[in-house]
Amino acid sequence: MYSLAKSLLFQCDPEHAHELTIKGLAKTQHSPLAALYRRPLIQNPVQLMGLTFTNPVGLAAGLDKNGDCIDAFAAMGFGFIEVGTVTPRPQEGNEKPRLFRVKPAEGIINRMGFNNQGIDYLIENVKRSRYQGVLGINIGKNKDTPIEHGKDDYLICMEKSYPHAGYITVNISSPNTPDLRSLQYGEVLDDLLSSLKQKQKELAERHGKYVPLVVKIAPDLTSEEIEQIADSLVRFEIDGVIATNTTLDRSLIFDLPHAYEAGGLSGRPVQGKSTEVIAELARRLDGRLPIIGVGGIDSLTAAREKMAAGASLVQIYSGFIYHGPGLIQTLARHL
Repeated sequence: MYSLAKSLLFQCDPEHAHELTIKGLAKTQHSPLAALYRRPLIQNPVQLMGLTFTNPVGLAAGLDKNGDCIDAFAAMGFGFIEVGTVTPRPQEGNEKPRLFRVKPAEGIINRMGFNNQGIDYLIENVKRSRYQGVLGINIGKNKDTPIEHGKDDYLICMEKSYPHAGYITVNISSPNTPDLRSLQYGEVLDDLLSSLKQKQKELAERHGKYVPLVVKIAPDLTSEEIEQIADSLVRFEIDGVIATNTTLDRSLIFDLPHAYEAGGLSGRPVQGKSTEVIAELARRLDGRLPIIGVGGIDSLTAAREKMAAGASLVQIYSGFIYHGPGLIQTLARHL
C-alpha cells in the first residue's frame, strides 16, 4: 500500500506531496479510512525524563509542524510524537522551491524556514487531539525577531505549550533561520538555558507538573563545541538532548541532483555524522542526561547504531518518507 502511495507522491513536487499527505491524514484520522494506515502499537516501554514512552520510536519534528494530524501518526504505531517547529507568530517561511529529494542517496534537503501557523494554532490542534501518549512540542523563534531577543520567542512558546506538552524541545540548530545556530554557543547559550530553566520552574509551580526541557543540536559541531554544549546542558540541568538536526555537509552527495541547494540535508547522508555526534556527546555527558537520536535512521541496523552510540530513544523522518510506516513496526518491535 505504501509503495503505491510513495510512487504517486514522488511524481509530485516534494512540498506539494507533503501538503497532500498532511491534508489527507488530517481528513481521515478520525474516520474509517484511518484503517488504511493503522498499525499495532508495539508495547516496548522506555522510562525516561520521568515519562513513559510506549516504545522507543518517535516521529521527529518537522513532518507535522502544526499538529494537524497527531492522531493519524499515533495510529501508525509511534511510541511518541514530536510536533513543530512552531514560532510565536505565524510565518510563511522561505521562498519556494525549498524542499528537494536526493533520491539516489535517500536524502532530503530543506530550507523551509520554520513555516508554521503559530503556537496558538498548534495548541488548539493539540487540545482537539485524542492522543494519550508522550507529545513533544518543538519551539523556535520567528525569523524577524533579532537574535539578541530570540530567547523571548522561546519563552512565549514555552509558556503557551507547557500545559499541553509531554516535553518541550528547544530548536536552536536549524540552518534555515539566520543566525539561529549561534544560540548553541558560549554565553548566548548559557543565557538562553538559564532563562528557560527559570521559566520551567515558574511554570511547574503554576501548573503543578514538571515538563522536561530538551535541546536539539546540530550535527556540524567540533569536538570542542560538543564538549561546551554538554557542559552547559549539565550545568543548567536540562532534561535531555536531541542529536541531531540536519547537516550543511554535502560531501556524501556532491555529485547528485540538488546537492548544492541551500538548506539542511537529512536522511541517509547524515546518518554517520549524527551517530558520531551522539557518541561524542554521550562520552561528554557520561549518563547525566539522556540522548534522543535522530538522523538517517532508515533501518534496524541504523537505529541500533544510534542506541549503541548512546541514544535511549530514536526519531525518524526521512527514513519514514522513503520506507513508510512499516519501518516504525520493525524498530519498535526489535529495539
